[in-house]
Amino acid sequence: MAAVAFIGLGNMGFPMAGHLLAAGHDVVVWNRTRHKAEQWQTQYGGKLADSPALAAQSADIVLTCVGRDEDLLEVLHGESGILKGLKPQALLIDHSTVSAEVSRQIAQQLLSSQQQFVDAPVSGGQQGAINGQLSIFCGGSPEAVARAQPILAAYAKAQAHVGPVGAGQLAKMVNQICVAGVIQGVAEGMHFAEAAGLDVAQVMSLVGQGAGASWQLINRHQTMIRDEYDHGFAVDWMRKDLDIVEAEARRLGVQLPLTPVINDFYRDVQRMGGGRWDTSSLLKRLQEFATNTGKPD
Repeated sequence: MAAVAFIGLGNMGFPMAGHLLAAGHDVVVWNRTRHKAEQWQTQYGGKLADSPALAAQSADIVLTCVGRDEDLLEVLHGESGILKGLKPQALLIDHSTVSAEVSRQIAQQLLSSQQQFVDAPVSGGQQGAINGQLSIFCGGSPEAVARAQPILAAYAKAQAHVGPVGAGQLAKMVNQICVAGVIQGVAEGMHFAEAAGLDVAQVMSLVGQGAGASWQLINRHQTMIRDEYDHGFAVDWMRKDLDIVEAEARRLGVQLPLTPVINDFYRDVQRMGGGRWDTSSLLKRLQEFATNTGKPD
């Protein structure tokens, strides 16, 4: 078992850190909002640190799960950041969804040659984190990833070494491209069924047992029918991720005909006041569009 620090107790990090403790690791946590860290300790046990640096001092392996590039850099080399306390031969594992560029910057510019880094973004949503059933895309050296994998097993359904540092983030971008396209397809299918006067629940249940099946359809169509959009990954976060995808596609010179269009659709959802709705709210956008016979305000 390992001495582990976990930095960032959001919807994903909160249960992930709990799984590490349940697996027998010695876990210390830090969160920007102290109250959330205290809630975690009440629920799981473990230890709290007063800063990322102090959390890192006691750990051989430090994991981060924060929001954006700037958040990650802040918890790393802010005034009381991880790097102020990171051990000389520590392993840093980042579960945030950020740019591949910032992952490479951390490995190449911020860590010493003896310290190891794995960019390990996850897929599976909050429910996957709670259930310990996440897919994890690991980028880093073979040695660093091999060292990380027994730790990640505490909440991984599947994990793989996909390439050098930054490759984990690139693979997560592939995931987000696929997810966005599938959600839009499900939303359009449901909107079409509704307009055609079909029993939407019945039809989508049948589609979900055929070639049109997807995780999004099976797990979200009932809540979409009920106009409930508080069941997972928020539109604001998907917008952030798709902006990263678009920037990387421009850098690579890759044409992505569909993804920027869906990113614009999510901008519409934000304008509708749905930034905190979950990503299946693309159906609500279509319904609003139909009602107004024009683009949502």
